[in-house]
Amino acid sequence: MKANIHPKYQTVTITCSCGASFTTGSTKGDFPVDICSKCHPFFTGEQRFVDTLGRVERFKAKQTSATGKKAKKDRKTAQSGPRTLSDIRAAQGK
Repeated sequence: MKANIHPKYQTVTITCSCGASFTTGSTKGDFPVDICSKCHPFFTGEQRFVDTLGRVERFKAKQTSATGKKAKKDRKTAQSGPRTLSDIRAAQGK
């Protein structure tokens, strides 16, 4: 191996937002995580809702703004003139 080109591999402590922490090896320093195996629903079997950075609120806002838009008008149903030849004749006869 070449000297002085490899990062330093060290023992670090990972801390979860639930309070759990564990040690592992990494080239980075200590860092926090949002979710770990002790609080993740897949590993715990609990049905818990995890909302990261308000994603649910953003999705709901998108849905409400999307339903507020007007639907495209169908050209056939938005026709303002007479529909049939008999309608034209009836309008001329009046």
